[in-house]
Amino acid sequence: MLAPTPAAAAYTTRIDPARDYGRWQGWGASLAWWANVFGRNSTLADLFYTSRWVDYYDHVLPGLGLNVVRYNLGASMRQPAWPGGPKMVTSPTIPAFRQMQGYWVNWRSANPANTSSWNWSNDAEQRAMLRMARDRGADLFQMFSVSPIWWMCKNHNPSGAADGSDNLQSWNYDQHARYLAIVTKYARARWGITFDSVEPFNEPSRDGHHANFRAEGCRISATAALPAQQRVIHHLRRELDTRGLSDVVIAASDEMTYTGANRTWDRMTVLNTRPLIGQVNTHGYELADKGAARSALYDNVHASGKQLWQTEYGEQYEHGLYLAYRLSLDMWRLHPTAWCYWQPVDGQVKDEETGTKLSWGLLKATYSWDRTTKGGTLGETDHSPGTDRYVTNKYFVLAQYTRHIRPGMRIIHSGSKSTVAAYDALRHRLVLVTVRGNSPQKVTFDLSRFRTVGRVVRRRVTDAAPDYRIGRQYAVAPSPPMRGKQLTVDFSANSIQTIVIDDVRH
Repeated sequence: MLAPTPAAAAYTTRIDPARDYGRWQGWGASLAWWANVFGRNSTLADLFYTSRWVDYYDHVLPGLGLNVVRYNLGASMRQPAWPGGPKMVTSPTIPAFRQMQGYWVNWRSANPANTSSWNWSNDAEQRAMLRMARDRGADLFQMFSVSPIWWMCKNHNPSGAADGSDNLQSWNYDQHARYLAIVTKYARARWGITFDSVEPFNEPSRDGHHANFRAEGCRISATAALPAQQRVIHHLRRELDTRGLSDVVIAASDEMTYTGANRTWDRMTVLNTRPLIGQVNTHGYELADKGAARSALYDNVHASGKQLWQTEYGEQYEHGLYLAYRLSLDMWRLHPTAWCYWQPVDGQVKDEETGTKLSWGLLKATYSWDRTTKGGTLGETDHSPGTDRYVTNKYFVLAQYTRHIRPGMRIIHSGSKSTVAAYDALRHRLVLVTVRGNSPQKVTFDLSRFRTVGRVVRRRVTDAAPDYRIGRQYAVAPSPPMRGKQLTVDFSANSIQTIVIDDVRH
């Protein structure tokens, strides 16, 4: 029998509503690749885009209430550009479900009504989920491009160049921008989807985009010697404005790390590009970061008067503890106004390079890894001890944040990197979400900076032990008593707690 872990020293953290990091815009996820297979699944739409309790196989799950939808504009095409014309070059390792089908079939005509150059029936699955998300209340839509469509690439391969170098043809900088703008306008007119922002690149400075890559991707430089990103952004602003889409914000550049995002943002002074960018996006894959890179990026972006989103984070640890750590650090140092998970539905597959079984999803699925079959089934994959057959524990961890920190709230100073604090001025509601590490701890929340504090406290708990011991999953917990303007809460090891207090005013 394992000896109990000694409790960590108790501490007090003061919540300060005067230190306000902005209006919270929401939570989201990317549609690719899961919606390329399961895009017509209304149960998944209910789980992700409502806050209802949803029947899922033999369970009833709390809907996550996501409101941010990231739509991946396709880069692939199975048919030739025209009969007898060139064909797309396909990476030998990419499965069909990771190939997003594009609309601009060939370069002969930029007229979206030309049926020989445009195929608007493609990508039906992803578009179906896009509409279901909208119908369930999602209200922020972002289009992003992982790669220019294949025929704009130097080697006609939307997974990258053979040597990992820049793969967008210079004479197609404007065409790539035009493609984005045309689809943005078409979506508004024909799909009933208004994209609030368009992002022309995805991890564009990453070295891993190459012709044998297992996904779509394209390196596009932002260096002064080859300012490709900046030139595309100038073209994109013009193309959007020409089509009456001046209200659509350009988001850039979604680099893989905070350090990379900061470096690229510095380079956006080239060609005076910064004024054209309304939003800075970053991914959160900087595992060695201890907070400095997050803070540096926030300071740089905040000084420019731009809003900042964390648009992609994911990992294979099903318990969810690491997700809570990273999310909490993002809110403590990066101060984004929206936060997105990468793949909410994923399989448990063997990484060919490391041999490790990976499961990045909140829900599990089995995908076909065949290059020609875009199939998949839900709930038929192996599972780790202590987790449900269909749902990973980190689904419930993420619910602790997404169901209670809602759009329109203000993110305020929590006094601790372990706690995210949000305040709803209309409902006079304070939300505190705290993650605890590998030992129990007593935490006192000092609310003395508020004018009045209500007496009713509601609490939910999810356990997230790294050894996958099953525990509480978004469970109601007894309410601790409020003593004056202080609340003391006992935290068990490896747990996430959400505390909701009403009638709080400042």
